[in-house]
Amino acid sequence: MASKAIVVGVGIPMIIVGALMAWLWAPSEVTYQNQVELVGSTIGILGVIFFISGLFYRKEPVMH
Repeated sequence: MASKAIVVGVGIPMIIVGALMAWLWAPSEVTYQNQVELVGSTIGILGVIFFISGLFYRKEPVMH
């Protein structure tokens, strides 16, 4: 059972913000271009991690 709150509320917005920072804001920045790209790509990667973890989230514990 996937958690829509984690996937839609955290994962997707982080991916979008990270991509916008790395692809749109960083090329226009002259002084701090590398830092903006790093932060944007880090946010995007964390968004992908939250997205994937939201797909595997279970509210009930897994019984062996």
